[in-house]
Amino acid sequence: MKKDGKKESIFMARKDKNYVFKDSNEDQRKVKVSKRVNWMKKKAIEEQKQAQSNQEQIVKNDFALDQKETLEVNQEVKNEDMKVDTQQVADDSIAKLETSDDQSGVKVETTKTFNDLNKNPIQLDFEEKEKAYLDALKETEKAALKLRIEKERGSVIRKIDRWSKRGGRLRREIFVKRQYYYLVAPYTILFFIFTVVPVLMSLVLSFTYFNLLEFPTFVGWDNYKSLFVDDKVFMIALKNTAILAVITGPVSYIMAFVFAWLINELKPLLRSFMTLIFYAPSISGNVYLVWKLIFSSDNYGYANSMLMELNIIQEPITWLQDPDYIIWILIIVQLWMSLGVSFLSFIAGLQGVNKEYYEAGAIDGIKSRWQELWYITLPQMKSQLMFGAVMQITSSLAIAEVSINIAGFPSIEYAGHTIITHLMDYGNTRMEMGYASAIATILFLIMILANLLVRKILRRVGS
Repeated sequence: MKKDGKKESIFMARKDKNYVFKDSNEDQRKVKVSKRVNWMKKKAIEEQKQAQSNQEQIVKNDFALDQKETLEVNQEVKNEDMKVDTQQVADDSIAKLETSDDQSGVKVETTKTFNDLNKNPIQLDFEEKEKAYLDALKETEKAALKLRIEKERGSVIRKIDRWSKRGGRLRREIFVKRQYYYLVAPYTILFFIFTVVPVLMSLVLSFTYFNLLEFPTFVGWDNYKSLFVDDKVFMIALKNTAILAVITGPVSYIMAFVFAWLINELKPLLRSFMTLIFYAPSISGNVYLVWKLIFSSDNYGYANSMLMELNIIQEPITWLQDPDYIIWILIIVQLWMSLGVSFLSFIAGLQGVNKEYYEAGAIDGIKSRWQELWYITLPQMKSQLMFGAVMQITSSLAIAEVSINIAGFPSIEYAGHTIITHLMDYGNTRMEMGYASAIATILFLIMILANLLVRKILRRVGS
């Protein structure tokens, strides 16, 4: 029993010793792990601090360079003599380069950000501090860009000043808006070559005798004197043109607008169909054959046949051989063909009217469609109205094709003779180009006066 008790006590002592050794090893292992974790944390913190310091140094260097550039540019701008009117510069397209932000304010804000970050480097974690520095860097880049813009603007302003001193306000305006002149230059050149030059040449030739075979001979005002004193056919042509223009011009203009206004109220599909129907006569090819058939002088003519069946007439009327009827037939045909380009422009203008104005007009006291038309619709269509007026004036004063195809060339007793047909007679048939140029000049002046009159009338629209 004693031996067993002794063995047991030895066994317990050994067991306690092993537990002591085991506890001691466990404590040592925990200490090592803790030391390693602390070292890794310290290393991570040092790496963060190093990255922060590198970022700060980069930003500081960039900011110092930008600040130096700012001082140099400011000093350069101050030394220049800026003697340009502020109001004039504001109207220039160069004003697009201006910026609403205050350049000095950006620099002050950027400096403040850097100072705050340097004073309190521990209060922010790495991500927040990095974001703050990036924002500060963007502001610095903005300031640098603004400086470059200001430098370029100062250079352009100095150029404008030099142009103003050399050529005055007109030359300055040309320089400021030169981009627009570059865009319209091709059209201007072509217009000058093919429109202005021929008009000027016609004006010069109107004072000469020129038959395409001999060199033009200066005759002064003889051509114009012959037109108004000796040429009775021209006076008949002038009278017929005036009748056709006074009747077909305003009537066709009003018809085009009224039909466009009514068609605009229809649904889109029906509107497109009706637009084609009304526009078709102006683009019809051999439409004069139909009208010759209608006004044929025998019993088979549609007009004679219908009137004889209604017992209005007893025998056929020679519509196209009677001078009393020719001018009125020309008016009917011209009105039927008058819904052309001006009609389409009115359709487009009506579709472009802002519908919100009608609601505002109803609030302001507009009660009828006629008031809407006069005070809202027409003022918004002044450009289309002017275009349509010019087209109608041109077409009504330049009637020739209708007269030639319906009444013949020349017509009976010159009943359908117009200024254009008279011009064609002397220019294409007799080859008297000087006399024809005088006729063309007279027609050109009449068109200009008519356009000025219509422009003055259209200014009163909506008033």
